[in-house]
Amino acid sequence: MRIVGLTGGIASGKSTVSDLFRSSGLPVVDADVIARDVLRKGTSGWKKVVAAFGEEILHASGEVDRAHLGQIVFSDSEKRQLLNRLLAPHISSGITWEVARLWLKGFDVIVLDIPLLFEVKMDRWTKPIVVVWVDRETQLKRLMKRDDTSEEQARNRVNAQAPLDWKREKADVVIDNSGSLEDTRLRFQEVLALVTRPLTWKEFLRSRKGLTLILISSVAAALASLR
Repeated sequence: MRIVGLTGGIASGKSTVSDLFRSSGLPVVDADVIARDVLRKGTSGWKKVVAAFGEEILHASGEVDRAHLGQIVFSDSEKRQLLNRLLAPHISSGITWEVARLWLKGFDVIVLDIPLLFEVKMDRWTKPIVVVWVDRETQLKRLMKRDDTSEEQARNRVNAQAPLDWKREKADVVIDNSGSLEDTRLRFQEVLALVTRPLTWKEFLRSRKGLTLILISSVAAALASLR
């Protein structure tokens, strides 16, 4: 089995590339989706976050106001680190279970879409690592337009994350999303060919088919020894 790591930064276009992977037929495990599930009212993650940040982060329905919580943590690095510490174990468990479910279904290639791939050390479980990169000014302009926010607010949110240049240096594959959508699609096709190439022998042995082959071979060898 091959687990592809996909990461980037806010307004870098990572979600666009994630959607391209889905449309190509590859399963994508989205850490943001799992994080939303972890924060649903009544869950263990929800209880920890409410205890730490207070009920003012809740909607009238009791669900977490993610926009308000985001404003709090993006402006305070200590609170951001606290939130990450509270949710990281739950998100990691959710990702693990989802990968296991897809493995049982027989998928040979799985994409992990994780914004904090390097920061939470999950890059060690993925190969290759794909980073969606844009230059800083393009990132700021897109964020300001997308969220209808000021330049100062946009810079604060970008500065709250690890630099994209740092992530690019740690990548196996880089998708430069500074140009047009068509440029990104063309580059994606090259990346898709890379991540869907035939599995290595080691990757095959980690797949469901590979494990089945090992089990069959082991049983056959055991039966042969009894003759």
